[in-house]
Parts: sequence; structure tokens; C-alpha cells
Amino acid sequence: MMRLLCGIVAVFMFLTNGTHAIADDAQVSFHRDVMPVLRIHCVACHKPGKLKGGLDLTTAAALLAGTDGGPVIKPGHPEASRLIETIHGDEPEMPQESEPLLPAEVELIRRWVAQGATVDEPISNPSRQGSTPPDYKSLPAVHALAFSPDGSWLAVPGHHEILLHHADGSAIASRLPGDSPRLESVAFSNDGTLLVASGGAASEFGEVQVWDVAKRELVRSIKGSKDTFYGVSISRDNRQVAVGCADKLVRVFNVADGNEAMRCDNHLDWVFGAAFNNDGTRLATVSRDKATKLIDVSTGHLIDDINRTRDPLICFARHPTEELIATGGTEGKIRMFRMQPRGGRLAEGDNKEESFVREFEHMASPIQTVALSPDGSAVACGAANGEVRMFKTENGQRIAQIKSEQGPVFAIAFSSDGARIATGGYDGRIRLYKAANGEAIHDIASVPIP
Repeated sequence: MMRLLCGIVAVFMFLTNGTHAIADDAQVSFHRDVMPVLRIHCVACHKPGKLKGGLDLTTAAALLAGTDGGPVIKPGHPEASRLIETIHGDEPEMPQESEPLLPAEVELIRRWVAQGATVDEPISNPSRQGSTPPDYKSLPAVHALAFSPDGSWLAVPGHHEILLHHADGSAIASRLPGDSPRLESVAFSNDGTLLVASGGAASEFGEVQVWDVAKRELVRSIKGSKDTFYGVSISRDNRQVAVGCADKLVRVFNVADGNEAMRCDNHLDWVFGAAFNNDGTRLATVSRDKATKLIDVSTGHLIDDINRTRDPLICFARHPTEELIATGGTEGKIRMFRMQPRGGRLAEGDNKEESFVREFEHMASPIQTVALSPDGSAVACGAANGEVRMFKTENGQRIAQIKSEQGPVFAIAFSSDGARIATGGYDGRIRLYKAANGEAIHDIASVPIP
């Protein structure tokens, strides 16, 4: 009875708050109505690299192509379409690894097929804010920072926008308005041509933004969840972006079309970061569940945990050239690991950790952000107590210690030449320091205010 009641409520929510109710004589849109259902229920098992039954459901063209055995839909004839047959009925054949589609979702796909299975143009995700940047009455907290590889820009998320500051802190050069009210991370591509950001609106949507840096244009807005995205990473060939998610999943999207290429559900709590290895075949991820995991990008399968669990992990950064990552969490320690399986897990409680490299000195406060210098020789972190420290990567020796009354530090980044670091946090200001000794250089507002 409870399951039936939940099903009725779910159908009602689907019709009123999810994919909108469609009049009986209205044309069903593939990209607006059908594709979101396939993304939620189907593409995890039917995508390049994991073609169950030989069927790819990540694009309209692939769906219409069917399998080696022939088409799975017959336009205009849902009763003769294999796809409808597998998702329909009291005990549907598909999906095999999750709950059945809601009756309203099945009916939506059936109607699309009955109407001829036409494919409309992909829909865009226009900004709620239009083209006008917001006006600020106070400084918002700074949650992320990124210097461009050519040393020109410092990207700073604001409210519904990204601000491009001149890297020396002298002025704001550009403002890039977008849909997400809050962005949790920003990163430039390795060649500096693209700027990617992740964020969203809590309990509403997660979004990845891909920007053309030279043109200051939004290349793609990718929405693929009902909650916020964190820790964005772009592959070295600029073809894929990866994010950690508040819904405990790890996702990879194709930059070219915005389609979800992979998802992994092996974490048990919010995932705060994801990073590709050098050849883009693996991902390292960190989560509040205390785990750092290694994931196969082509399949979404867990390869192994990288670490043994200690404290909830909040942040991490990967080495610019080597397959190394530095993690930070509630215990207040940076730990460095190789991006490889932990190894030798023989029994519950086994502490074997072949991937471990070194541990840095205790910060006595949760670490909120961590970054590695462009040459990998230094690692810096910011803590909840407002303190910033820098260390030599090779031996953990402290380089500098910066104590401040600025409040929690949420973001830290090295300049492209490694000579400076920028920090941002609770008070909404950006501070620039010399990386060699922590000497203060500049202090600026993150956004323009009267």
C-alpha cells in the first residue's frame, strides 16, 4: 500500500514539478521531454563504453540506430517498438538496475514514438539573469578561484556570474553571467582556451558551465541533476568534464554535446571533487564519506579506494604533471597519495595503503581548500580558522604560515608562474601573497560594490 501511495505521489510530482504535463494533442519534444527521462533511468547502462544489449541511449541518433539486431523503435507504432515493450507493464524488463519508470514517463516516451519519433533541435539553458550582471550590496563569500595558464586572468565566482579579474588584482576585466546562483568550483583547461565551472541551486539543479575564454561566450550549459555539482575537472583533450555531486554521484559529461558519458554511485555521501588522470581514463574523487576513490571513466566502475578512511574529506587537488593528489578534511591534515589502487585490502579494518606518499603537519582546524603550484613543488591550504600554510611537496617542510582574522578560507590558487597565491573566503575579499614567504601583496573585493 505504501509503495502504491508513493507511486501515486511520484506521478503527481512528475506531472506538476518534473517534466511538465503535456496536452494530449501537443507534440512531445525529444530533447525537452524524452531525453531527461533517459538520462535519469537509462544512460548509465546504455552509453559508449557500457553498451548493454548493444544499445546507446546518449543521443537521439544512437537511439534511432538501435542495436546490431535492428531498431528498437518503429516511428508511429509504439505497439511494435521493442523499447516500449521493455519499459512497459507490471514487471518491466528495463531498467534492470533501478526502479521502473513511472507510468507518466512511459506514456511520455510512448506518445513520442506514436507521434513519429521526430527529433527537435537541442534546447539551450539560457541564464535566468539574462545578460545583465547583478548589483551587489555586500560581498559574497568566495568559494573558488582559478588563475589562467597564460597568467592573464583570475576567475572568481559571484552570484549568477563569473568575474574575470586581471591576475595582478588591478581591475575586473569581464563579467560572465550564468544560470547558477552559486558556483562551487572553477578551472581553466590546460591550454587556457576554456573556463569550466560547476555549481547550481540546492535541491533544484546542478550545472556545469563551459566558457570560451577569448570570446567570453558560454559554449555549453550542462544540467544533469536535482542538486549542486562540486569540484569540476576538465580532461587534457578538452573533451570531457567531471564533477562530484551532492546526490553522492560522480558524473562525466561530453563537452561537445552536453550528454552524460559516465556516472558512478560508489560514494556514500556528498562528493566534493573529481580529477582526471593524465590520459583521461581514470578519475580520482573525494567525499564526505571519508573515501578517495579511483574510477574507470569508460565504464563508471570503481577500481579501488585510494586511501583508508580517516576523516570526512572536503577538498583535494591533483599534481599538474604527476599522478598525485593532495587531500584535505576535517582532521586538519593534508595527505598526498598516488592515483592508484590502495592495494592489498585483505580484510575489514586492513590499513594497508600502498598509494600513500606523505602527510603534512597538523593545521588544528578543518582544511577547506588545497592547491598545488604549477610545477608541483609546493602545496598550499586554507583552513576554517582563517589560516593559510604552504609546504614543500617533496618533504612537507613548511614554507610560510599566514594568520588572519578574515574568517574561514574557502579557496586558494597559485598564479601561473607560481610566484603568488590568491585566497578567498567568508568575508568576500581576495588576498594576494608572495608564494616564497607569504608576504601580503594586494587585497581586493571579489565583486564590484558601491
